Amino acid sequence: QVQLVESGGGLVQAGGSLRLSCVASGRTFSHSAMGWFRQAPGKEREFVAGITWSGQSTRYVDSVKGRFTISRDNFKNTVYLQMNILKPEDAAIYYCALDENYANVLAGSVDSWGQGTQVNVSS
Repeated sequence: QVQLVESGGGLVQAGGSLRLSCVASGRTFSHSAMGWFRQAPGKEREFVAGITWSGQSTRYVDSVKGRFTISRDNFKNTVYLQMNILKPEDAAIYYCALDENYANVLAGSVDSWGQGTQVNVSS
């Protein structure tokens, strides 16, 4: 079993920045892809960003391109989401995801989910 723990959420003013972190522990795959999803009240879970084990391939939902950056540190088993120029519509619970298969991460059909970290953006 894999445990994922997110951190870094909070309240930020529109136009501000936050950096989310997700640390994986337990029975992780040797070369796991990871990603971030978010869910706002009354809305379905939405894919935000994904990254391969090597970090050479990334993918973002159109609404965050140019503002968010996903990265990882495999030595620390950690994935990050740098969020800049935050907008009120970015407010949601952000969840970390992990799977050996990158396609599964992109589709949200993964072996492991984190508990989520809340991001609020004031206007």
